[in-house]
Amino acid sequence: MPAEAPHRTTTRFAAVLLDMDGTLVDSDAAVERSWRTWARRWGADPAAVLAVMPGHPAEATVRRVRPDLDEALVAAATRDHLEHEYVDLADVVAAPGAHELVAHLEETLTPWAVVTSADTRLARARLGAAGLEFPVLVPRDMVTRGKPDPEGYLRAADFLGVDIADCLVVEDSAVGVAAGRAAGAVVAGLRGQPADLAVATLHDIPALLAQEVPA
Repeated sequence: MPAEAPHRTTTRFAAVLLDMDGTLVDSDAAVERSWRTWARRWGADPAAVLAVMPGHPAEATVRRVRPDLDEALVAAATRDHLEHEYVDLADVVAAPGAHELVAHLEETLTPWAVVTSADTRLARARLGAAGLEFPVLVPRDMVTRGKPDPEGYLRAADFLGVDIADCLVVEDSAVGVAAGRAAGAVVAGLRGQPADLAVATLHDIPALLAQEVPA
């Protein structure tokens, strides 16, 4: 009788794609402060701004709360908001478990990237303030369309040389979850965000990465 072939398994995920604000970086206070300040200057309802801005690029939020502005004024209002955010880093810190997760990804040679609705300058500023280094960054100004469009996650997978279907996306906003799902990835939702998988903090991610499936 021929010997039975050995049972082979492989890890479930080939790479991890992480949102930044609210996921890898705790910037809640700075984000709220910046948008409240902007709302006062541009005649918008602060509560309405805070209700629609999670996960969206700044210009998308401006358009939603001030639909009366023409393109030139949208651009000016967006620049005004961003100039404040670039320098307001007073209480931007790493999210719980962020440093431990990054260390785990590096130790296990797991490819990973940051995909964010922030532009390059803001992403680098906030990640730097949080003391987080990153191998691949896909910010808003590297894509044609921001979240909930899947382009950012698809580009990140392409940069890492992995199939998006083998990626774990970690998000904390509805538009981010939608972007990850539209890309074809498995999505883990933080902060009670409905997704394919639920995680309480980034401390839960290594256990998901350790799961094995038949090869």
